[in-house]
Amino acid sequence: MKKQKNPLNLFFWLIGIYLVEFIMLAFDPVDRATWFVENLTVWVIVAVLIGLYVAKIRFSNLAYGFMFVLIYLHTIGGHWTFAMVPFDRVTDFFGFERNHFDRIAHFSVGFYAFAIAEWLWVKKLVANKFLLFTYPVFAIATVAMSYELVEWIYADLANPEAGIAYLGSQGDIWDAQKDMLADTLGAIFATLVFFWVKKN
Repeated sequence: MKKQKNPLNLFFWLIGIYLVEFIMLAFDPVDRATWFVENLTVWVIVAVLIGLYVAKIRFSNLAYGFMFVLIYLHTIGGHWTFAMVPFDRVTDFFGFERNHFDRIAHFSVGFYAFAIAEWLWVKKLVANKFLLFTYPVFAIATVAMSYELVEWIYADLANPEAGIAYLGSQGDIWDAQKDMLADTLGAIFATLVFFWVKKN
């Protein structure tokens, strides 16, 4: 939440890169219904970040960099559907049986913990390091669980093909639990990075 000296700071560059990516990937997605639903999530996140910026709630460049990783990955996933993102080299290299691009995207959800910790620290809203570490992690874990519920409800209401494409479970009955774990591990990683940055 540091003030930027240059009015054309990293936030605007990140928004610009997103707009270019979005326009390019809006053409001929694998499944238009899935594309819309997946991008709806991104539009909400981008709108919230812009709203916070306009309200003069600003974050550091590192926090913005972390937050836009999910935006970029989710936009790619929306175009291909997460299960069909061209990720074969990684899958083959590690000998995976499924495409784990969605796990990487879920891990990046946790990166928002950095901004949460930064905001708590700057506003002096927590009294000790334990709360400063655990609150962002628990906040992300709650968001992760809520998102999995939204996915489940959508998959139940949508036609079977669209529901399966949106879930991206690829036949894994524990997909939701593993996604939530990836989100939480990403949050732990991002919060540890925050503590390391703050210490230096």
